[in-house]
Amino acid sequence: MRHNPTSRIFLILAFACAIFVSGSETQARDSRKGGRLIVQRAPNFGTDLVLHLSIDGTKVADIPRDQHYDDFLSAGRHVLTVVAVPNTELRRPASMRLNVQSGHTYIFTAVWESDRGVVLRRATLASDTTRVPSVKAPTR
Repeated sequence: MRHNPTSRIFLILAFACAIFVSGSETQARDSRKGGRLIVQRAPNFGTDLVLHLSIDGTKVADIPRDQHYDDFLSAGRHVLTVVAVPNTELRRPASMRLNVQSGHTYIFTAVWESDRGVVLRRATLASDTTRVPSVKAPTR
């Protein structure tokens, strides 16, 4: 069976598209390498406060009541910083270092302590984050 030039061009274009699509899927998977970070609020955090979350000095989310932050971080060292807003008592933001490993999940709960303000505590389990919406993470 003979192929005309038009069908050959069509086959070449089909193969090129297949290669392009598989390359984009690989790139999308590679962008998710790293660890998953979840930051949730403790029930005692307060209804009139918003949790301001920064990673490596860049604001990533303002987390209101009944929401949490859920996104992937690249592997490596990062600094998480949180502060409650409005910050009427002019408390210093709380910061902590986190060494992210690929494939791991890191869950923190922001807790309000009257003497220190906001503190991040490492959690072993998420407190039912499936029922509360996550805050949309900006594209980085």
